[in-house]
Amino acid sequence: MNNEQPLLKSYKSQNLDLPNRVVMAPMTRSRADNPEKKPTADLQGEYYALRASAGLIITEGSQVSEQAVGYINTPGIHSEAQVTGWKEVTKKVHAAGGRIFIQLWHVGRISHPDFHNGELPLAPSAVNPESKAFTPQGFKDTVTPKAMTLEDIETTIHDFAKAAKNAVEAGFDGVEIHASNGYLFHQFFSGTSNHRTDAYGGSIEKRARFLFDVLDAVKQEIPEGKIGVRMNPSLNGIFGMTMDEESIPTFDYMIKKLNDYDLAYLHLSEPFNDVSDIPYAETEIAKRYRPLYNGTLMINAGFDQEKGNAVIERGDADLVSFGKPYISNPDLVERFAQDIPLTDWDDSTFYTPGKKGYLDYPVKAQEAQEA
Repeated sequence: MNNEQPLLKSYKSQNLDLPNRVVMAPMTRSRADNPEKKPTADLQGEYYALRASAGLIITEGSQVSEQAVGYINTPGIHSEAQVTGWKEVTKKVHAAGGRIFIQLWHVGRISHPDFHNGELPLAPSAVNPESKAFTPQGFKDTVTPKAMTLEDIETTIHDFAKAAKNAVEAGFDGVEIHASNGYLFHQFFSGTSNHRTDAYGGSIEKRARFLFDVLDAVKQEIPEGKIGVRMNPSLNGIFGMTMDEESIPTFDYMIKKLNDYDLAYLHLSEPFNDVSDIPYAETEIAKRYRPLYNGTLMINAGFDQEKGNAVIERGDADLVSFGKPYISNPDLVERFAQDIPLTDWDDSTFYTPGKKGYLDYPVKAQEAQEA
């Protein structure tokens, strides 16, 4: 057993008390293949409970309204049936000794009229991301979205607040606002997708306003210390997102301003692809933002055990979230502790319905202990 490695040391802050620093990252799995788009005890409940040894679990993105949907079979957190379904999930995770936050999600323009009875998806501005939407009829080209009215924005802010309230009712330990990866918040942040000239567009401060309006609404329903925020400052070339000279200064502004909130954590991603030839990009996200953010900093993207231990040892992050390794290694913490090799994942089953590629990966650590 190697419990002295940084990843396996406990973490305690004003708002978090975790047995280790290994976090299960939010990952879309498309298993809510039922009319209500709700999670179920025998699928999502079992899936997350198997991973309860993580310091913290963050669920897959869960839409805050019907308007927020952009993928098939993703669960929501806006209906009574969905709240009831998530209650069964949180009960199982807590019974297994785990801690679980739900990620609150709105995809914005990364959607399709097929999800909205033929109506256009909403976005800050009418700019087609020139991407693909995963619809019930397969992948389709995205369309030019409808620019949100001020009333649309107000409704969406309310949807996030209501979803946070629902999350409390469903038994979650907190919520993560998905302000990342080219979805609705990120579309507001970027000058390439936000061409507004009102209070939500133009200057850096105005493009950032939507995030802080949502935070201010959500904290009326759930304590600030139970709110996390996820961001991806150097996202480029994905979902139509293109960086410009104001991209990193925008994130600098927002991340400094987040110090005014007593959040559970800030969850940042290192670049998803090579951005070394992008003059506006930051190639070392944790290193840049650790000095700017005073609270708990979680880092994600491309980490393995060695890199995760190193980033904590250097003091560049407090927590590390792991995505794909958690798909095929439900006992990831125990494998790190016992130096058990990781099982490879099967990416052909990431988004398919049923238990295959979801509940059938082996728990090697338990087998090793019983041998």
